[in-house]
Amino acid sequence: MNLNEFVMNNELAIRLGFFFGVFALMALWEVLAPRRALTVSKTMRWANNIGLVFLNSFILRLLFPAAAVGMAAWTSAQGWGLLNYFEVSLLPAAIVSIIVMDLIIYLQHVMVHAVPVLWRLHRVHHADLDYDVTTGSRFHPIEIILSMGIKFAIIVVLGPPVVAVVIFEVILNGMAMFNHGNVRLPLGLDRVLRWFVVTPDMHRVHHSVEDDEANSNFGFNLSIWDRLFGTYRDQPRAGHEGMTIGIHKYRDPKMVSWLSGLLIFPFVGKITGYAINRREWNEDHES
Repeated sequence: MNLNEFVMNNELAIRLGFFFGVFALMALWEVLAPRRALTVSKTMRWANNIGLVFLNSFILRLLFPAAAVGMAAWTSAQGWGLLNYFEVSLLPAAIVSIIVMDLIIYLQHVMVHAVPVLWRLHRVHHADLDYDVTTGSRFHPIEIILSMGIKFAIIVVLGPPVVAVVIFEVILNGMAMFNHGNVRLPLGLDRVLRWFVVTPDMHRVHHSVEDDEANSNFGFNLSIWDRLFGTYRDQPRAGHEGMTIGIHKYRDPKMVSWLSGLLIFPFVGKITGYAINRREWNEDHES
């Protein structure tokens, strides 16, 4: 059995093992060294955020039983994708695949902030009133399905190896939990790390209620994209302890913390002119 076959046969166990392992480590770290005091019931938020994660996982397995790894195996068998067409060997193909897919996730993230109808879906992620490890996996099912469709498209075009897709999924999930963690890193270590990867302090700025801060630091894994495309912001103006997390207009826990509210949240309110190039905070902003 070669590496691709092993990964294909054990994909679910690999992903779940890393998911629960990183989740447990981050949850413990949040208890031992929290960055901010929580503002609403942690039990209530966790029950509903994790409930949404399990619902999304069920829907994805129902709609896409083989998930992204199955698509990668199929494109490889068909010889589709640039890396398959040029017969790039496994190691460089895996490295290129992980970097390119990370860029696509960055661009996708920018897109869901820039397009009003997509922002309505992505609001579910941003409306969390606190910021911790569970926020990193809190997305509306429709956004999750659209995200999987984008992954399928890039896999068909790029032709990444199966092992690269699994590694990328593990990194993406693990880094999302890490950089959404309510954890305290030594400031010197944070300054060094954020030259390479997105740290909790770097990404927390993105969850500010202020528009200009929310429209920055879009990366989930590699931090280079924000610096390269001019969306990097070093710190929130109110500081990490003083900043307000969430969306300015939506502060009712029943709407933004309960599972039933999260599922209908994209369909609440008018579509407004929420624009990614709005750089100044507007108190009357209706996002």
